[in-house]
Amino acid sequence: MVLRLLYKAAEWHALAKLRLHTDSTLGLLEGVTRELGLLMRQFRDKTSDEYNTVELPRESRTHKGGARSSKKKLNLNTYKFHALGDYVATICLFGTTDSYSTQLVSSIFCHVATYVRT
Repeated sequence: MVLRLLYKAAEWHALAKLRLHTDSTLGLLEGVTRELGLLMRQFRDKTSDEYNTVELPRESRTHKGGARSSKKKLNLNTYKFHALGDYVATICLFGTTDSYSTQLVSSIFCHVATYVRT
């Protein structure tokens, strides 16, 4: 299962990072995204039954004021995991992922850039 998951993640990454997309590569990316999501959910479910995972003491102090949980599951309810399904639409709207950045720009940089241009 782990090897299948790693292979699918590598396949997804290779497709997502292509510098030129066609309708067929976007269709492949959409299908691989679905398969990756399914494998990730299977991995979460299988490992939660077979392995007793707990928070690290530092995590426990940060989240619960020192109370330690008895069991933790892989959390797939995160924005980064949820956003995988938006890659195809984002590529269609903005182009390939190497042509833009999602890094936030600070307002100080915007003011400096405006000042330098004038």
